[in-house]
Amino acid sequence: MPTGARFLGRRFPCTLGRGGVVAPGRKREGDGATPAGVHRIVGLLYRPDRIARPADWALPIGPGDLWSDDAGHEDYNLMVRAPYPHSHERLRRADPMYDIVLVLGWNWPQAVRGRGSAIFVHQWRRPGAPTAGCVAFSRADLHWIVPRIGFETRVIVPLHGRVPEA
Repeated sequence: MPTGARFLGRRFPCTLGRGGVVAPGRKREGDGATPAGVHRIVGLLYRPDRIARPADWALPIGPGDLWSDDAGHEDYNLMVRAPYPHSHERLRRADPMYDIVLVLGWNWPQAVRGRGSAIFVHQWRRPGAPTAGCVAFSRADLHWIVPRIGFETRVIVPLHGRVPEA
């Protein structure tokens, strides 16, 4: 689902989840939907073996870094390290999608189990290709945006064209 984003007076093409945009109370783990709302940026991760540190507050993604998506486990919607026998997503991917990852504050830090995990801003697979619920940009646009993010920067995902209250 191709769409657009505004940042510092510029417009950028981006893609959202294959499940569309859903109201926050309807978001569920694995539904492929992007939750509507005003989302805080709570972290910045990057691949130090592939790119330079994009900002002074960025944390490196190591070989054993994972993100728990196991709604039945106490680490649900948190970064964890291998070995981790529960359901998870690998952050250090073979493709470049997670070379830069902005972690959004969706269902974090005290996660409601099953309400959705790992809502990130990351590089898209290709223009127009939907995500599993994240917000994705081209590599060039992401590299332009990330160093310009400030403390109060938020990601706003409108529901049906209505911008939610901040």
